[in-house]
Amino acid sequence: MEPGGGEPQTRFVETDLGYLAYQVLGWGPRDILFITGGVSNIDAMWDEPSAVRFFDRLSGLGRVVQFDMRGSGVSDPVPGETRWLPLDSYVADAVAVLDAAGVRRCVVYGDTEGGLTALLLAATHPERVSALVLVNSEARLLRAEDYPVGFPREVAEQLSRLYLAQHGTTGAMLELTAPSVADDARFRAWWTRYQRLSVPLGLVRRTFDWFAEVDVRAALPLIQAPALVIARRDAQFHRPAFGSFLAEHIPGARMRLLDGGDTLPFHAGDVDAVLDEVEAFLTGHQDARVSDRVLATVLFTDIVGSTDQAATLGDQRWLDLLGEHDRIARAQLARFGGREVKMTGDGCLATFEAPSRAVACADAIERAARRVGLTVRAGLHTGEVEYRSGDVGGLAVHIAARVMAHADRGGVLVSGTVKDLVVGSGLTFTPRGTVTLRGVPGQWELHELTNERTP
Repeated sequence: MEPGGGEPQTRFVETDLGYLAYQVLGWGPRDILFITGGVSNIDAMWDEPSAVRFFDRLSGLGRVVQFDMRGSGVSDPVPGETRWLPLDSYVADAVAVLDAAGVRRCVVYGDTEGGLTALLLAATHPERVSALVLVNSEARLLRAEDYPVGFPREVAEQLSRLYLAQHGTTGAMLELTAPSVADDARFRAWWTRYQRLSVPLGLVRRTFDWFAEVDVRAALPLIQAPALVIARRDAQFHRPAFGSFLAEHIPGARMRLLDGGDTLPFHAGDVDAVLDEVEAFLTGHQDARVSDRVLATVLFTDIVGSTDQAATLGDQRWLDLLGEHDRIARAQLARFGGREVKMTGDGCLATFEAPSRAVACADAIERAARRVGLTVRAGLHTGEVEYRSGDVGGLAVHIAARVMAHADRGGVLVSGTVKDLVVGSGLTFTPRGTVTLRGVPGQWELHELTNERTP
């Protein structure tokens, strides 16, 4: 609803991968970016009265910006064969929508799977996020040794098969996600049609597979904005344990556990109870102070055997090659959106907002250097960094350097954190085992980029 009432106008913003559809509704003292999951169609949504009621009240708290994620609803499909892109691509899409809507800083409201994008956005762009609301969200779906709250893989597979069997025909998983309206024939008919208009059936399985593999736990300690986490006590899919984990690992986060089991985004259950909590949170907190601490992907490169090469080639020829290396590195950093910190003499140090672009950049530097007779290795890690006086510090920088030290000649080696964050990018890796990194506590899983490499 725009000023004057009525269904909001659908607008489009062009990106390098096509057009994104978004709407702006309401007005007020703050901007709110609403991010939901992949089952979304901002045009068809307005046929459901519960959605209208939800956004009518939310837009009373501020000007709401919502959009269809790339590959969903009215937005353009994902190019190529894949259904999904790496999570950082969806963060970039969210930023593009904010820019198009003229929003500099806002409350980010992440609902269900949209919470993944919201979390990474808050960690990598703290200057754009004044507060964070997470409703029925999680940092990871699958169980891991250090994440017992997740679903076992076999259970996730069962859920995937169930969703695939019901999508667009009988109203997929309403009994699990919206039990209060599961017996409502009118709502089920609308939900079934809404699914068809949101996500094509042939791409549903790939969507679920992507969601099952994404892991943003590394982002949680880096959240600077005040955060509210809301979960449903009896939820079977977006379980309350997921919310508890978020609240425990986001600094200063508030947790609210509400009655009921409905987790379908803004459509079912007592949504007023959710919005009561959101309203109290937004009208009662102080704005966050933005520091120079952010989540970033750190890239270190190193010319293998530089000392021997310098001795063999002589000073002038070696200096010429080093200059060529620096030109190659800077060209690829510009191409992939990297932030040059410094050239190290026989390598480079750079940071990236998008982990997938960082890995692609490392690969491009290695291939380009190979063509001029240089062998380069690279190491990458995603974690907390702090920018200061033109340099960058933090444990993530030391970890990336140690990861690089384990890389083979011409290899691109990443930490497990990076691998988890680039799910959906098409990048493939070979496990290199678990190692101890000098001067860094704990054990670290390393993975080597194994995409088809240009000779």
